[in-house]
Amino acid sequence: MSKVSNVLVVLSGPSGVGKGTIADIIKKSMNMALSISCTTRLPREKEEHGKHYFFISKEQFSEKIEQNGFLEYSSHFENFYGTPKDFVLDKLKTQDVILEIDVNGGLNVKKNLPSAVLIMILPPSLQELESRLKNRNTETEEQIKTRLKRISYELDKKDLYDYVVVNDKLEKAVEDVENIIKLEKNKEK
Repeated sequence: MSKVSNVLVVLSGPSGVGKGTIADIIKKSMNMALSISCTTRLPREKEEHGKHYFFISKEQFSEKIEQNGFLEYSSHFENFYGTPKDFVLDKLKTQDVILEIDVNGGLNVKKNLPSAVLIMILPPSLQELESRLKNRNTETEEQIKTRLKRISYELDKKDLYDYVVVNDKLEKAVEDVENIIKLEKNKEK
């Protein structure tokens, strides 16, 4: 009846919503590969090439763009970041792949790989999201305000996603994402 095949799952959502935590849990519980992005920035302490990122030069990044080598790419703070197409397609031959990326990146992945499953992770409320961002103690008040301003832009894109999951209780959000993946794997392709 149904054909089981490997899927690319894209998790997006506002900063602080818990998509990284959900991706880490799902990766382990469902034995998924985590997509590794390319970047032109220098490695931070304890970051390893091929594990955290593929660290490449701006020239190498430009060559990959010219060769249509990314499912999506963007620039932030004078550095480039991109999802390498060959890496993802190679991983999909043997297992499901999970990609944690911003909304625009997710939509670009879908354009380049229409079979990708887009899941938007949302907070239960803006107040809860603000609380989570403050409790992380990783950003200044100004950075938190900037991130909170972006949420309305991201929320405006939620209807372009295949699924929306509210991360109110982590265990329930993880279960919802796992169920979506199981459903997508068993759809007739």
